[in-house]
Amino acid sequence: MSVEPTQTPAPRAGGNGSYRRGPVILRGEQIPSETSDTSLLRTQVGADWLHEDPWRVLRIQAEFIEGFGALAEVGPAISVFGSARTPQGDPDYEKAFQIGRMLVEEGYAVITGGGPGAMEAANRGAWEAGGTSVGLGIELPHEQGLNQWVNRGINFRYFFARKTMFVKYSRGFVVMPGGFGTMDELFEALTLVQTHKVDSFPIVLVGSHYWSGLVDWIRGTMTKAGTISPGDHALLQVVDDPQEAVRRVLAR
Repeated sequence: MSVEPTQTPAPRAGGNGSYRRGPVILRGEQIPSETSDTSLLRTQVGADWLHEDPWRVLRIQAEFIEGFGALAEVGPAISVFGSARTPQGDPDYEKAFQIGRMLVEEGYAVITGGGPGAMEAANRGAWEAGGTSVGLGIELPHEQGLNQWVNRGINFRYFFARKTMFVKYSRGFVVMPGGFGTMDELFEALTLVQTHKVDSFPIVLVGSHYWSGLVDWIRGTMTKAGTISPGDHALLQVVDDPQEAVRRVLAR
């Protein structure tokens, strides 16, 4: 089953000309100059900012509570990551679509970052298979909003709260070719598995053409330097076939 081209969805909240700050949508002059993450990490001058942090902590707490509440009943799920820049018609888009569809057919929900590209493809595969298609969005300066194939979506202000949801409610990761955001999520999971913070958590990379250089560097340079244990590179599995990716990520 291949992916049929679709028309561009009509503009929605979170698209051009609007900005989503958590559950709040801002437009025009109401759009802030920086995101919540930027404000949190910015070097502060003086001590007045100390009086703001208790309120920020409450907002962070609320973000975790909202995430837990929204995802607690999703059931078994697999997270699929990949580039927001993967276009329809690209082989990686097709593979992500097939993976999303097959995961639902195996009784799993699909969780993505809710964006376009490979994330959209996996959500679309899950949606068209009649399953639960979850999108965990993030507040960004040029946010595009959750893709139209998400049927359960949450928007986060903070990356760390969002990444907690990916790991807590997934039984494994399938990782398509992607950029820095994809790498961040990949190495977060890899670190948690290596340090035994999570158990029985398969990490499957799809596309040997893309991942072989990274895996060779981990296996060669890092192992030879003694910065990781000799068997740590085996925590990553590289495949090319969508069906094999699903088989491996569901093997526990």
